[in-house]
Amino acid sequence: MEHVVLLIERYGLVVVFLNVLLNQAGLPIPTYPTLLIAAALSTSDERLAEIFAAGVAGALVADTAWFCACRRHGRRLLGLLCRISLSPDSCVRQTESLYAKIGPPSLAVAKLVPGLGTVSIALAGSASVGAFSFFLFDGIGATLYVGIAVALGSLFHHAIADVLATLTTLGEVGVIIVIAALALYLAGKWWQRQSFIRRLRMDRITVDELVDLIDGGKTPVILDVRSDLTRYEEGVIPGAVFAHPSEAVTALAGFRRDIDVVVYCSCPNEESAARAAKHLKDAGFRKIRPLLGGIEAWAAAGRPILALANDDEPQENLAGAPGVVA
Repeated sequence: MEHVVLLIERYGLVVVFLNVLLNQAGLPIPTYPTLLIAAALSTSDERLAEIFAAGVAGALVADTAWFCACRRHGRRLLGLLCRISLSPDSCVRQTESLYAKIGPPSLAVAKLVPGLGTVSIALAGSASVGAFSFFLFDGIGATLYVGIAVALGSLFHHAIADVLATLTTLGEVGVIIVIAALALYLAGKWWQRQSFIRRLRMDRITVDELVDLIDGGKTPVILDVRSDLTRYEEGVIPGAVFAHPSEAVTALAGFRRDIDVVVYCSCPNEESAARAAKHLKDAGFRKIRPLLGGIEAWAAAGRPILALANDDEPQENLAGAPGVVA
């Protein structure tokens, strides 16, 4: 453990930069322990400022890379991002909701909410946010994220030093404890994601199966549970009814309970669609299936996508949607 402490003391700036860079790039590597230790081992205010600058630089480099990539390739990278981060897929829908409410200023606080920081960067890129707004608010967010950790490390440096001293006296056992703690953290994140997916597991319907239903005259209700921001950016499946996942039952209040319902979103693993399907199932709907692959699979199959104008109202789709009881 003594060698670990010496490594941070000698190469602290590089360690902090790389740790924050990889974390903000989406890898499930904890950042705050490194920042706290580096700050606690600092011997001067100048050193604290250097650690702070290294952390902010790491965050900005990673954020800029994601921002530019998503600006070029759009929302297709969101699925990859959530798979890398091991965060529950609800992070996409939650961040979309936050972004839709306050726009680019959400970047200033998103890093402080687990699972939202990197996704908010991707959303800003796909929404073609201006470079000035991005760097302004993301800079504020990086400053708060790193600054809080550095401040806490400096404030509680005596307590942190005592813990490090104890681990150092334990020698190899101390290293094993640190490695075990990191392994438990990663295992916990993995277990959280897997249990999240298992809770939402249900039969999906493929694009081909949905097309067969429509061509066979059994047109189902198609429910879009994405955010308004996403619908305007990506377009919608023609004839879809729009609703938030938790409001799916209200949106389909006028529909027969035995009608086929297909729910789609743009989240990895169809998380939002599965949530909406569960709400509908609890309300008595019997034939509900999320669309496998969401709207991306629909578009990849060459099916039509309807672009929404800024003045389009989602509620208007209800009037002409199939299955409505007059």
